[in-house]
Amino acid sequence: MPKPDFITAQFIVSTIVILVVLHVILVGVAYGIFFERKISAWMQDRTGPNRCGFDFNLPFLSFLKGMKGYGQALADGLKFMVKEDYQPPHVDKALFSLAPGTIVIPALIGFAIIPWGGFLDVQAFTIPILNWTIDAQRVSVAGADISIGLVYILATAALGIYGVVLGGWASNNKYSMLGGLRASSQMLAYEIPMGLSILCVLLTAGSLMPSRVIEWQHQHGWLILSQPLVAVLFYICSLAECNRLPFDNAECEAELVGGYHTEYSSMRFALFFLAEYTHMITGSAIFAVLFLGGYTLVPFGMGWEIPLLDPASTGLLAVLAKCGVLFGKTALLVGFMMVVRWTLPRLRFDQVMSSAWQGAIPVAMGLVLVNSVLVYAGAVNFFTLLVGNAAVGAVVLAVQPMLKRPVSKKIPLAGSRFSPLPGTGSASNVSASAREDDPVRTAAAAIAS
Repeated sequence: MPKPDFITAQFIVSTIVILVVLHVILVGVAYGIFFERKISAWMQDRTGPNRCGFDFNLPFLSFLKGMKGYGQALADGLKFMVKEDYQPPHVDKALFSLAPGTIVIPALIGFAIIPWGGFLDVQAFTIPILNWTIDAQRVSVAGADISIGLVYILATAALGIYGVVLGGWASNNKYSMLGGLRASSQMLAYEIPMGLSILCVLLTAGSLMPSRVIEWQHQHGWLILSQPLVAVLFYICSLAECNRLPFDNAECEAELVGGYHTEYSSMRFALFFLAEYTHMITGSAIFAVLFLGGYTLVPFGMGWEIPLLDPASTGLLAVLAKCGVLFGKTALLVGFMMVVRWTLPRLRFDQVMSSAWQGAIPVAMGLVLVNSVLVYAGAVNFFTLLVGNAAVGAVVLAVQPMLKRPVSKKIPLAGSRFSPLPGTGSASNVSASAREDDPVRTAAAAIAS
C-alpha cells in the first residue's frame, strides 16, 4: 500500500500533540473545578472538598480513602453521568440538544495553534507494518502549524457564542433568553478590543504565527514588560470571553437563576462548564504565548540562552522542558483567574457594556495607533513600546475626569419610612445621616459643629 502524501512527520507529530493535549485539558478541567472550590474555600477561611478519595466505599480500596479530597473531581464526573437528563417539555428539542455540543467543540479546538514545545528534529524512520518511510523533517510541536494562527484564535473564540445563544433561545425560558442576549452583546463588545490587542502584538512581532512571536520575545523581552497596557487589555477581554467574574452577567445567579443553562441538567449541563474551563485554559495559554514569552524563562530577552529552553534547541528533552514551562505558566494564569473570581464583585451589565464601548475599545484603538506609528518609523524596541503604552495610559488618566459618569438615581419607595405618603408622616425616627448618600461625611460634619 503506497504512503499517502499527507502522511509526513509533521502530520504524525501534530496528531500526537492533539491527542495528548486534548486529554491533558480534559483532566485539567476536572481538577480545575476542584481547585477552584479549594481556592474559594481558602479565601473564605473554609476547608473545601477534603474527604472524597478513590476507595468507592470498597473495603479492599480503603487505603485510597480520603486522599485530601482529590477524588472529588471523579465523583463530580460520575454524578453528572448518572443524573437524570431531564428535558423540559416546552423546549425546542433539536436546538436544546445541539447547544452544548456547539459550545464545547470550539472550546476544544482553540489550542491547536499553540506551539507547546517549539520545534523538533525528526529523523527518517520506517513504519514496519505498513512499510512506509517517513522522511526527516523539522516539525512544529503544535496541533496545526499554520501561518494565520492568531486569526484562528479569534475565529474559534467567536464561535463559542453560538452555543450560548442557542441554549438561551431553545430553552424557552426568560432567564435563559436574557442570559443568551447578554452573552452575545458582551462578546460583540469585547471581541473588538481583543482583536485590536492581538493586532498590537502582530505589528510588534511582524508575524501571525505564535512561534515567531515567541522568538521575537526571546530576542527583545516579554511583551508584558514592554506593552503592559496591551497585556492587561487582552487579559480583561479573556475574562469577558470566558464569562468569568466580574463579567459573568450571562449566568449570574442573583438575577438570572443560572442564565443560559438554567434548564439544563446532567451531562448537557456539564458540557457548558467543560467549555468554560477549556476556554480558561486555552486563553491562559495564548496569553502566555503572546505576553509571557511562551516556553522561555528569561523575561528581558537579549537572546540569553537557557539550556533546553532556547528556540534553537530541537531535541526531545528540550521539547519536554518547553512543554513543562508553558503548561506551568498556563496553570498559574488559570489560578489567577480563579483568584480574580473570588476577589472582585460582579459588574452591572450596563457597566460591562460601557466599559467596553467607552473604555476598552478607545484605549485599544489608541494602542494600535501608537504601535502603527512606531512600526512605520522603524522604532520598535523595548523602550519605545513602553513609552508608547505609558503615553496612552497618561491620556486615559487625563481624559477620564472629563467624561460624564452615569448616575443611578434613587427611586423613592412610596410608604417607606424614608418616603412616607402625604399626611401620614414617618413611622420611626430616622437620623439625618441615614437619608444622606454619604453618612460618614454627614456624621463627621455634625461632630465638628
